[in-house]
Amino acid sequence: MAGKFITFEGPDGAGKTTVLKLVAEQLNEILGDQMILTREPGGNPISEQIRNIILDRKNTEMDVRTEALLYAAARRQHLVETILPALQSDKIVLCDRYVDSSIAYQGAGREIGEQEVADMNLFATGGLTPDLTLYFEVPVTVGLARIKQHRAADDVDRLDLEKQAFHDRVHSAYEKLAQENPERIRTIDATQPVEKVVNETLMILKQALNK
Repeated sequence: MAGKFITFEGPDGAGKTTVLKLVAEQLNEILGDQMILTREPGGNPISEQIRNIILDRKNTEMDVRTEALLYAAARRQHLVETILPALQSDKIVLCDRYVDSSIAYQGAGREIGEQEVADMNLFATGGLTPDLTLYFEVPVTVGLARIKQHRAADDVDRLDLEKQAFHDRVHSAYEKLAQENPERIRTIDATQPVEKVVNETLMILKQALNK
């Protein structure tokens, strides 16, 4: 595979999805149809259906391991149907979340075990690792305040409704992943104005794509 697989990660309220869209708009002028923008869970019809089940606020009785397995199942379908074909066609794949999210949210946040979730996703992905991961770091209190201020009630999902202790564990897991994978994961201060975050992101991406 000659394409590049780049993931965007971060805790709730980091603004990574907004930054990803703004960055993609600028890169599209250069890359055109050589770039695809996708997300997890989702990215194709089957994975989007699984996403709806996972995030539905009505599914309060969902077991934590069921949740982790559904994320892995959506990810597998996403890889087979969307990501792998794009990489095999020499395209640049920009993906909103990937395995790091499952390790942070289900492994640490849900306290299933970070290694257990990593192992589950190793099976789901066949070991496909991103070429580059951009981690948008923001303190938990700042991220939760942003969600409360900017996110419409209809956009708040099951994970957004968790208590701060859950989000503290997620944040700590992301920090640990960044420390353990310095060559893959680049940390960006997401408390900066969005223009600065976008510019820093573009600089890192252009450096990676020029290699």
